[in-house]
Amino acid sequence: MLTLHPVPRVRGEITVPGDKSISHRAIMFGSLAKGDTHVTGFLESADCLSTMDCFNRLGIYIEKDWEHPGTLTVHGTGIHGLYPSYSPVALYSGNSGTTTRIMTGILAPQRFITYLSGDDSVNSRPMKRVMDPINAMGGNVVSMNDDNCAPLKITGAPLHGITYKTPVASAQIKSAILCAGLYAEGETTVIEPAPSRDHTERMLSAFGASIVKDGNKRVTIRPAQQLHPVDITVPGDISSAAYFIAAALLKPGSELVIRNVGINSTRDGILRVAEAMGADIKKENIRGQESEPYCDLIVKSSALHGTTVEGDIIPTLIDELPVVALMGAIACGTTIIRDAAELKVKESDRIAAVTEGLAAMGADITAADDGFVIRGGKPLHGANIHTFKDHRIAMTFAVASLLADGDTVLDDETCVSISYPDFFRDLAGVTEE
Repeated sequence: MLTLHPVPRVRGEITVPGDKSISHRAIMFGSLAKGDTHVTGFLESADCLSTMDCFNRLGIYIEKDWEHPGTLTVHGTGIHGLYPSYSPVALYSGNSGTTTRIMTGILAPQRFITYLSGDDSVNSRPMKRVMDPINAMGGNVVSMNDDNCAPLKITGAPLHGITYKTPVASAQIKSAILCAGLYAEGETTVIEPAPSRDHTERMLSAFGASIVKDGNKRVTIRPAQQLHPVDITVPGDISSAAYFIAAALLKPGSELVIRNVGINSTRDGILRVAEAMGADIKKENIRGQESEPYCDLIVKSSALHGTTVEGDIIPTLIDELPVVALMGAIACGTTIIRDAAELKVKESDRIAAVTEGLAAMGADITAADDGFVIRGGKPLHGANIHTFKDHRIAMTFAVASLLADGDTVLDDETCVSISYPDFFRDLAGVTEE
């Protein structure tokens, strides 16, 4: 339990930790490459450490540079170099849906049986959306409780390429299929209803995989004989930066510089929505365009107005929608978020969690099946917030506490360790008492 207080303003400079999605993939693809992959900026959060532990158990030695946090070397054993886990228990993915889903694609073509499980939250999240395409490729992935969720039994089998239309735009589904396609006979093509984040395509291409994109919704991968190691610099996570962006925009008199933030076009929806709401955000020192672009953001407090968030932009900010709802609650006018039913199957039902929390603080918000309607401009007051052990909910309402009249109490602040272990320290560092 943590009690938080309002503050006069947000000012200063901050560097948010490394991108979670890229950190996962650096471990995964570095393990499948033959040789040493050097990684800087790795996010040492609970989710990414779950991925690291899984590959440790599959025979991969990952060497941490203890003098330089976030720096490590993945001693890859090659695309056919994984070994059965030495442990009799299942590989454990913790709270990480990314680990669980992408690992399914990597494990399906191996020459051994693997059991894969997560915590209660992960084991309640839908896996059929990954199992169906993998099994259509010849895989043998079984839900052990026969509920289309983890724990999974994955019996390695020869795979063949397919063309698959995903039911939702999801980088996790796409990545699982593409990873299986590395091993499959023939080409594997994924077609999405809208573009999802493309870190897998970018990174696998850098590792030497043959990937062809046709537009922004269709990608094809060919089987690989081997992947070669590369050096990876992980930019700051825009999902983590979103909380500080919102805090600086919403608190009058604020100005904040956020360094080294990833601005991949499949992830920058929060910036586009903020700008559509009237935000004063400037990008400086743009670099890394050849791999994963990143820049410094200068964010100044702004009088925001409502907007509608829908369609193809949703996959580019799905994790930031809770804090977008908070922005809508403070903004003048009405903000509508739709086409975001995926929020219901995250670490919590985020539609329900956000609606409950903002309503408790005095916001005028109505839940919909696929989002929210927020009639902004009502003052917020402190409240007791149920985080549902969801890091995105905890961080959203930590920002809300800065704006509210009176104290706000989070029932569980420890869940931020999933993606941002030092969040509350960093938040305190840029708020003025």
